[in-house]
Amino acid sequence: MPKGIAAVQLASARAALLMNRRETHVARGVGHAHPVFIERAHGARVWDVDGREYLDFAGGIGVQNIGHTHPKVVAAVREQAERLMHTCFQVALYEPYVQLAESLNRIAPGSSRKKTLLLTTGAEATENAVKIAREYTRRPAVVAFQNGYHGRTLLALTMTGKNAPYKQHFGPFCSEIYHAPFPNEFRGWTTERALQALSDLFASEVSPDRVAAIIIEPVLGEGGFVPAPAPFLQELRRITERCGIVLICDEVQTGFGRTGKMFACEHAGIEPDLLAIAKSMGGGLPLSAVVGKAEIMDAPQPGGLGGTYAGNPLACVAALATLEIMDEAFLSRAQAVGERIWAALRALQSRYSEIVDVRGLGAMVAMELADASAAEQIVAQARERGLLLLLAGGGNVIRILVPLVIDARDLDEALARLTAACEAVLVR
Repeated sequence: MPKGIAAVQLASARAALLMNRRETHVARGVGHAHPVFIERAHGARVWDVDGREYLDFAGGIGVQNIGHTHPKVVAAVREQAERLMHTCFQVALYEPYVQLAESLNRIAPGSSRKKTLLLTTGAEATENAVKIAREYTRRPAVVAFQNGYHGRTLLALTMTGKNAPYKQHFGPFCSEIYHAPFPNEFRGWTTERALQALSDLFASEVSPDRVAAIIIEPVLGEGGFVPAPAPFLQELRRITERCGIVLICDEVQTGFGRTGKMFACEHAGIEPDLLAIAKSMGGGLPLSAVVGKAEIMDAPQPGGLGGTYAGNPLACVAALATLEIMDEAFLSRAQAVGERIWAALRALQSRYSEIVDVRGLGAMVAMELADASAAEQIVAQARERGLLLLLAGGGNVIRILVPLVIDARDLDEALARLTAACEAVLVR
């Protein structure tokens, strides 16, 4: 029996008690990918309450691109906590909010003058992007894409193009939200076919002159790590410009170096009207933003945007420290990490027919299995060997969101553990 399996079976009484407390006091609807309680973390490693170490290929669902407890972020938060923790920016202003807005405006794609709204969660970012677009265009409708994910609040959930497990019986949902097919050649949806479907949607369901915004993930996240082809995004940009529609790129999961560029839409060379961003921006603290063209961002009147905790000072200084870390060397490292993961997953695909696709962009890489049960077993076997993974798509896609600061030795070890997990489950 491998050491990892014995370690899991011999989980401490403390871990068992914590799980019992979790089941007794936490709502059933809050799921968890792994039955472990993490006590501390650093870089690309986490340790549970039993002291067991794991290499982290989940990164808090893409939040930890710069790694856990980065010293610069910890120092910035500690210093800020001793000075000011909260006033609410709508009550009394503070410099870190303005400073972060300046930084985000500077790094956002394109040459247009930008402005920024800070918020707390990714769902807030996508919902506020739609609010801004509707006020700017004075139009009601929004087009999103099948298998896209934009959050769990009502409008964000309506825009999400994936029923299970997110929508359940949570309706009725918002009106004037339409879904078009996302280009996915593995499923037969070429760029040309997806664009024709969008044209058909405009012809049969909603006229483009009623559409305020089109929102798209440049790479599907929860939908299975499917990159939108650059020609599709480029044509989408032309369509929205021609029709006066605001183009929103949801870069909540794809942003901040995950794909080897600061933002994934840069691979297609497009400038969206609005960016919805979150996750790795805050270095582990809850923070999101809408960044976009100044004339669009300024459409809502004062009082129309904001939030009590939006742009909290602690989160702002954490983000400022994070952005200092994300220099050209960091982005180059992300590209190198991605290349190593791609090579390992391609090698696994060549060995096992059950792995039907390997795809992604940069270090945002996934492998799809023919069977969801096999994917679940691989995740379990990997955990027993000290590697944390996540599923996506229909539960049959294993996605990798490793902290991009992982060193070469740990990355090779993690990929070796993934290989061993596949060997334990799949048949050659």
